[in-house]
Amino acid sequence: MQHPAPSIRLLLSTLFLVLLTATAQAAGIRLEDFAYPFPVQTFVVEGQRQTLEMAYMDRKAEGEEHGVVLLLHGKNFSGAYWEKTARALSAEGYRVVMPDQIGFGKSSKPHHYQFSFHQLATNTRDLLDHLQVEEVFVLGHSMGGMLATRFALLYPERTRALVLENPIGLEDWLAEGVSYPNIEQTYRAELRKTEESIRAYQLSSYYDGQWKAAYDPWVRLLASFCESPEYAFMAWNQALTTDMVLTQPVCHEFGDIAAPTLLIIGQRDRTAIGRATAPPELKARLGNYPELGRAALAAIPDAELVELEGIGHLPHIEAFPLFREALLEFLEKQ
Repeated sequence: MQHPAPSIRLLLSTLFLVLLTATAQAAGIRLEDFAYPFPVQTFVVEGQRQTLEMAYMDRKAEGEEHGVVLLLHGKNFSGAYWEKTARALSAEGYRVVMPDQIGFGKSSKPHHYQFSFHQLATNTRDLLDHLQVEEVFVLGHSMGGMLATRFALLYPERTRALVLENPIGLEDWLAEGVSYPNIEQTYRAELRKTEESIRAYQLSSYYDGQWKAAYDPWVRLLASFCESPEYAFMAWNQALTTDMVLTQPVCHEFGDIAAPTLLIIGQRDRTAIGRATAPPELKARLGNYPELGRAALAAIPDAELVELEGIGHLPHIEAFPLFREALLEFLEKQ
């Protein structure tokens, strides 16, 4: 008897999961049980022959409004982790808009979607149109930094200033020699994730082995997806967005950024997509954020760099007072 090819087996497995979850009660695929810090609203996104929902929070400025700040989350997060940032900005007179991108957080997890930074930037532009917001300060962290860069390139007339907080995409990993993992491989890896593996990754990659209770919610957020009977859909979305990150570099276009730009770079960060499978000599030189931050500073025409010594991938979580000081000082100058 001839057995199905690996790609056919993967397809059959996925179809089985789809049939299984069609009758299962959802538990976490849109973070139904995960509390957000501010009221959550939804914006209907029409496109790619489907209707999707984009969740977002919109915190008003306290007192006179000085502008609107758009906060763009990283790949392993959602808008919820901006709570302290949003409260600080609101107290200083800024309105703050915090979307969950399609495929993330409380937003829809489509069964099929052509993920691109162009598409996510367009969705975000449409949300701002819905909110009647013409101009924004754009702040992106990690993957959100790649999206923020694409937004600033696509919509320079709407980008008052750009802030990149430990963005990924400061280097082109595939061009550097990282092997391309096909989407099915990435999908299988996503399906194997557990709360323990998520915590271990964040402990080593984000926090240099030093864990604090304040980091627990961001493990639970991802773990809640894993516990859902619909996790296959989330895992597929994550595989597609990993492919987006790898194949759609923005660093080659830094010279075209027209907005004043602030780079906030935690110097301990060594995040690099694909490092795990890279050969030793390549692995050692990927994700050198001190060098990458300075290279970005040189490439972006109107840029400033704040280097945070001893801080890793999440300055706004790990060292909020330093992050807040750098951010507000920059915004006040614009």
